Amino acid sequence: QLQLVESGGALVQPGGSLTLSCTASGFTADYYAIAWFRQVPGKEREGVGCITSSGGTEHYADSVKGRFTISRDKAKNTVYLQMNDLTPGDTATYYCAGEEGGRAGFVCYKGPSDFSSWGQGTQVTVSS
Repeated sequence: QLQLVESGGALVQPGGSLTLSCTASGFTADYYAIAWFRQVPGKEREGVGCITSSGGTEHYADSVKGRFTISRDKAKNTVYLQMNDLTPGDTATYYCAGEEGGRAGFVCYKGPSDFSSWGQGTQVTVSS
């Protein structure tokens, strides 16, 4: 089963930038999709962006469009979330989630319940 490990969370000042990493292992298929979600206590998990192994699909929540970029390094089995112009509203625990094989073709258009593999999360705090 796909295993995911996030890293890169930190305390950053408003207007700053941060890059999160999601390293995957245990692949059983060549085609996969990796998504980033975020969650604050008491609220539902929000999708941030999603990318497939071919790099052909990227979806961003309206709240992060123009500020966040998702990319992948296939050789390193790593997906990145570059976050710019951060605001306190971006404070959350960020999770990466993955899906392999045929489901990867459409899971980027779905919600968190459609992803079967999850990382442990990494905390991002935006505060002065």
